[in-house]
Amino acid sequence: MTDAAAKPHLVRALWGATHPGPTLVVTVLSLALGIAAGVEPARLALLVVAVFAGQVSVGLSNDAIDGARDAAVGRTDKPIAGGAVTPERALAVAVASAILAVGLSVPLGPGLVAAHAIALASAWAYNAGLKSTPFSIAPFVLSFGLFPSFATLSAVPPALAAPWASVAGAALGAAVHLTNVVRDLDDDRRTGVRGLPHRLGARASVVLAACGILAGAIAVFLGTDATALGLVFFVAVAAVAVAAVVVVFVRSPGRAVFQLTMLAALLLAAQLVAA
Repeated sequence: MTDAAAKPHLVRALWGATHPGPTLVVTVLSLALGIAAGVEPARLALLVVAVFAGQVSVGLSNDAIDGARDAAVGRTDKPIAGGAVTPERALAVAVASAILAVGLSVPLGPGLVAAHAIALASAWAYNAGLKSTPFSIAPFVLSFGLFPSFATLSAVPPALAAPWASVAGAALGAAVHLTNVVRDLDDDRRTGVRGLPHRLGARASVVLAACGILAGAIAVFLGTDATALGLVFFVAVAAVAVAAVVVVFVRSPGRAVFQLTMLAALLLAAQLVAA
C-alpha cells in the first residue's frame, strides 16, 4: 500500500478507535449546553472543538490501553485489537488530542481549563486502571458532573453550572458507565477487569442506571421552567429508562441499553435548550 493510500486507512482506523458514537454524542451535548447557557458563537465553536478533541483522547487512550485485552477475547472489530493501528500510535494521538483539548480551552478562561483538565484526568485514570476497581463509577460521576459547567464557564461572565445541572450530569454519567459495560461483562472478567458493574451484575447495573436516568430527568425538570414541553421531555426520558430495564429483563444485555442511555442524554440536552 502506498503512503497516500495508507493515510486515509490510518485516519479511519484511528477514528474507529475513538468510540465514535459516544464521542459525537458528548460533542453535541456540549453544543446544546452552550446554546442553553447563551455562549456567544465564536466561543461556543471553540468549546465544541475542545470537547471533541478531549473525547477523541479519551476514546483512543481507552482502546490503546485495552488493545491486548481486546485481542485476547477476539475483539478484532476494534481497530487496535484487529491490527489496523498500533497501540503506540493511538496513544500518541490520544496524548496530542488531550493537550489540544486543554490548549483550546485556554482562550475560554482558567475556569474551563481547570474543569476540562480535571475531567480528562479523571477519564484517563479510569482507562489506566480504575475501571478494574469497585470505584470504576467515580470518574464518570466526576467528569459528567463537571460537564454542564463547561458551557457556563465558557460564557461571559464565567460561572459554575447550577447545582441541579451538576446533579443531572453526575447521574447521567453513572448511567453511561453502568450501561456501557454490561455488554462486555464476560469478556472483561476473562481479562481480569472487575469494576462496579461486574460486581453488581448486568440486571442490577441496568436497574441502577435507569434510576440514574430518572434522577437526571427529575433534576432537569425541577431546575428548568415547568412547561408543557418540559413535561413531555421528562416523560420521554422516563420512558427511555423503563425501556432499558425491560430490555435487560427480556433478552441478553447488549448495545441497546447503552444506546438508550445516549438517547436519554440527548433528550435531556434538548429539554435544556427548549427551556
